[in-house]
Amino acid sequence: MKQIKKIHTEDPKEFYDYVNLNLKGLITEETDWLANLSNASGLLYLLMDQINWAGFYLYKEDELILGPFQGKPACTRIEIGSGVCGTAANTFETQVVADVNAFPGHIACDADSQSEIVIPMIREGKLLGVLDIDSPVTNRFNEVDRQYLEKFVEILLQNTKIPLRY
Repeated sequence: MKQIKKIHTEDPKEFYDYVNLNLKGLITEETDWLANLSNASGLLYLLMDQINWAGFYLYKEDELILGPFQGKPACTRIEIGSGVCGTAANTFETQVVADVNAFPGHIACDADSQSEIVIPMIREGKLLGVLDIDSPVTNRFNEVDRQYLEKFVEILLQNTKIPLRY
């Protein structure tokens, strides 16, 4: 495996092209979905600036269950519709939250988190889980992050067979 190095660029599109290229390199030859989710969270945690948590919650038994992640220990179970993750899971829409303290029903798994982006993982119209990334600064995530992280999830789902309701 080649060593992945952090890059510094002012161009967010160049940055995310680099992230997504490295994701493809990590997962296209690996068939194990758990290994791929683990490496995907590690990749984001390594390369993204100003984040304090990156990982997955997987849909199981009608709730989100903690999956592979990088960062401090996290909430283990989240109800669909609760908090930012549960809202993304319920609406099937990416949630970009500039200030988690202003989000109704926010679940504070880490009091240091101030902003958050959550991208639902959907295959064949069914919820598989969500990608959750937290930041210790407000207004960390924007439209470019949303577009490219949705592409990140798309690449992950095209190359990884996460089981439905594993």
